[in-house]
Amino acid sequence: MTAWLLPLAAGAATGVLSGFGVGGGTLLLVYMTALAGVDQHLAQGINLLYFLPAGLLALPAHVKNGYVERQALLPAIGAGLACAALAAWWATSLDVGLLRKIFGGFLLLIGLWELFGPRPGNGPGSPA
Repeated sequence: MTAWLLPLAAGAATGVLSGFGVGGGTLLLVYMTALAGVDQHLAQGINLLYFLPAGLLALPAHVKNGYVERQALLPAIGAGLACAALAAWWATSLDVGLLRKIFGGFLLLIGLWELFGPRPGNGPGSPA
């Protein structure tokens, strides 16, 4: 009867993170594959459907606050659409075990970059 509580909590938490723009969909993927036992391919499809309304609801606030660079939109959207289509085609042809390893490696690299990579404002041209 309460089997829906954990998915509800995971959806709510990742929704908040998506609103902040910090990768709630990626964390939802981790939850679905590691904790909920969802197949990687299915989890990716669910994640895509989850992200569309979450992103659309967060976008007006980011636009209103000036956090969207309009000049970068068309090139970013074009590149994103093309790469997403290619990556989706490629991912659906991969073995689930290999796909999980690639995704895990990606998360590990991003985590290491966040821990040990350069900090914003410490790069060339930033104030000392």
